[in-house]
Amino acid sequence: MPAFQYTALNEKGRQQRGVLEADTPRQIRKQLRDLGLMAVNVEAVSSKEKSIQGNTGFKLNHKISVAELALVTRQLATLIQAGLPLDEALSAVAQQCDKARLKSVVLAIRGGVMEGKTLADSFADYPHIFDSLYRSMVAAGETSGSLGEVLIRLADYTEKRHAIRQKTQIALLYPTILSFVAIAVVAGLLAFVVPNVVAQFATAGQTLPTATLILIAMSDFVRNFWLIALIIIIAITVILKWALKKDGFKYVFDKQLLALPAIGKVILGVNTARFSRTLSILTSSGVPLLDALMISGRVLNNDCLRAAVADAANHVKEGSSLNRALAETGYFPPMMLHMIANGEKSGELDDMLERIADNQDREFEMLVAMALGIFEPVLILAMGGVVLFIVIAILLPIFELNTLVG
Repeated sequence: MPAFQYTALNEKGRQQRGVLEADTPRQIRKQLRDLGLMAVNVEAVSSKEKSIQGNTGFKLNHKISVAELALVTRQLATLIQAGLPLDEALSAVAQQCDKARLKSVVLAIRGGVMEGKTLADSFADYPHIFDSLYRSMVAAGETSGSLGEVLIRLADYTEKRHAIRQKTQIALLYPTILSFVAIAVVAGLLAFVVPNVVAQFATAGQTLPTATLILIAMSDFVRNFWLIALIIIIAITVILKWALKKDGFKYVFDKQLLALPAIGKVILGVNTARFSRTLSILTSSGVPLLDALMISGRVLNNDCLRAAVADAANHVKEGSSLNRALAETGYFPPMMLHMIANGEKSGELDDMLERIADNQDREFEMLVAMALGIFEPVLILAMGGVVLFIVIAILLPIFELNTLVG
């Protein structure tokens, strides 16, 4: 039964939006009348991904949050494992959705299933919500008859990814605020405090020390050119974002990032963990190794590593082992390659890849904690050093004037 989005007016003239199921728009209007609502707009929820605009006020092709995706996946997995038919499970999940947009998507997927499409094909109508990894695992689960188990793994993977992202964002919140405060304090001193103090030296007619002259130059720059500097920073940011959309430039940029001493290690660790966990989930779900490699490479956000995985997939296609193919790229850490080699020999590659991902996640959290532990005192010391320079540059002329008077 197809789903329809509606906009209606209640008895007080207030708009209400929602989703109902019926065979025709006329039946939807009848249902709304029975509920005491006057229909303003009724539109079918398309099983194809497209924007539905107008009076509805939202778009179906907007992404949903990671938390929402994980919740929907786990609910669907639980219902399927409980033995409910797929269409009934999707209908029950839709009823649990609080947001109209998400409910519309789930009902549209149910409509596709009712039309005879597979669940993976129905998900493919919404690629901005269900990526290639998600769809490939669902397809493998449908083929092997273990859809519920595969969906549980997907929910676990989505929740772990969300948890790591949240931990990183929370960890970076304090140093980010501290950095902005430090910059604002120094800029405020140079723009408002220093000019008023230094102006007193102009009437004395004395030769100012070098530190004071530097301070005056910095103050003049902040007061006279702050807008130009801000425009330059914004322009550089916009140009860089535009350039990073070009494949050639992004590849070179990502390669240079990997070469940086500390940042490169963090980027490699994050991408290695994502690659290992994705490959583990795919291979354990029954996806062939070559296809799993190609999909796992696409989830990486570093173009240089993505190209390296693509080369490794070509070597595996030619008959090379996974361990040797990844080793030839020169990017993956030796411990990871050693564990993959052991997994290939013992036939437990899935478990080894999962352990690699767990180790890389722990190492990433340790690196972030260590970096923040170093960054915070260094930032405080740097800010203290700048303030000390300002104070000394102001006091030096006073000391010299006192010496001359004495």
